[in-house]
Amino acid sequence: MDGIDIRLFGGEDSVEALTALLHRAYAELGRMGLNYTAVDQDAGVTRRRIGGKECWLALLGGRMAGTVTFQVGRPRRIPDLWGGRPVGYLQMLAVDPDLRGRGIGRRLLDLAEGRARERGLAAVALDTALPAVHLLRLYAARGYREAGRVRWEGKVYESAVLSKPLAPEGEVDS
Repeated sequence: MDGIDIRLFGGEDSVEALTALLHRAYAELGRMGLNYTAVDQDAGVTRRRIGGKECWLALLGGRMAGTVTFQVGRPRRIPDLWGGRPVGYLQMLAVDPDLRGRGIGRRLLDLAEGRARERGLAAVALDTALPAVHLLRLYAARGYREAGRVRWEGKVYESAVLSKPLAPEGEVDS
């Protein structure tokens, strides 16, 4: 239909190619002075960050066009903002800058939110740097609201923890 295929990262996929995609996608944030890990992480860090999680790839014509990592539960440093209920947590959402505007990021978010619904989770969450106002606006337009804040070790910025409540599968989000 739109030529975008989405599937799980697998053994035939290159961690180096995924790392290069992350570098391209996060370069703009790096130029803003924001030292997101994905700006310059090496392949070993990428491997560690996707380990034990669902790493989804968006492919366009066989080319790695985007990615998102999904896990049930929050990273350790994120406070429990959900009253002990498990949440789906998204990390390393990235779209190749040359391929933006084609709905790849939307499709990846739809997939990750759907995975959280399938598992019966009440919410999905992520974090992003407070100075990345364009990202805060993008997530707000999708129904994410600030639930808390975190300062990751070694980062030059504070991050907003954003959360979106999920309607059970088959119900419409309000």
